[in-house]
Amino acid sequence: MIKILNTFFLLIFTATVFAQLPKMENGGLVLDNPVLFETGSAVLRSESDSALNQVKAFLLAKEYITLMRIEGHLAAGMDETKGQSLSEKRALAVCRWLIHNGIDCKRLIAVGFGSQKPIADNSTPAGKAQNTRIEFKMAALRDRPIGGMPVDGGGRIAGDICN
Repeated sequence: MIKILNTFFLLIFTATVFAQLPKMENGGLVLDNPVLFETGSAVLRSESDSALNQVKAFLLAKEYITLMRIEGHLAAGMDETKGQSLSEKRALAVCRWLIHNGIDCKRLIAVGFGSQKPIADNSTPAGKAQNTRIEFKMAALRDRPIGGMPVDGGGRIAGDICN
């Protein structure tokens, strides 16, 4: 009877974890909520925990993804050098959160893009909000870069997150 109950609880736990996994689209994760920071800083807001827990669950469930690129992006309007630096610091902050919560540092790469890759019109507040984002991209499967592309995706590597 105990073995049956243990199996039952394991099935429910597994189903719950997989139900929370984010979807993949265009080589990246689509999360239920955005990753948010204190204004003008790389300090994660507590509202980011649900999104980051989704990323953590995804990586734990998909061990064949051996490298995920954490991309920091900003809206235009800030000094280019400062914007690049902030985008890198934000990507590093996300990596540190994931490492602190059980993800192996060797599976993550922090990359900053500054304002190089807008996805919306920077002349509106809504567009700026969309352009200020963190993206989670698959960089390597089973230790092989995806599609022969560089694992940094063309951005600037923010530093060695394992040290």
